[in-house]
Amino acid sequence: MTERKPIGDTWESWVDRQVREATERGAFDDLAGAGKPIQGLDEPYNSNWWLQRFLQREGLSILPDTLQLGRFVEDEKKRINKLHAETTVRRELDSLNATIREQLAQATSGPSSRTTTVDVERFVAAWRANREEP
Repeated sequence: MTERKPIGDTWESWVDRQVREATERGAFDDLAGAGKPIQGLDEPYNSNWWLQRFLQREGLSILPDTLQLGRFVEDEKKRINKLHAETTVRRELDSLNATIREQLAQATSGPSSRTTTVDVERFVAAWRANREEP
């Protein structure tokens, strides 16, 4: 239990002494993150820092459905572009197009979407061209 602040001591000197004595006892030696820089210390102040970190940590998004779909499609196209077999690329593009159609039919919030299905033949032609370059 923490001792009471003695009468006559300032809060600052009492707290400083408590921290110094705890440090000398080694009370802070095994803390998680010891010796590592404090994350985000050099970033400008943001009053919603906790919300942003929570959303990031949990993999959540507060984007409207239509904007979230656009981001998803771009990420999927990048992933598909890294695949090695054309049959796999075509299968993944067909699946992506089905997802796009389904999501556009169900979108309930946000601005109108500029996302359209992927032209499979054009994508595959570009995919092939990227594979042929040295």
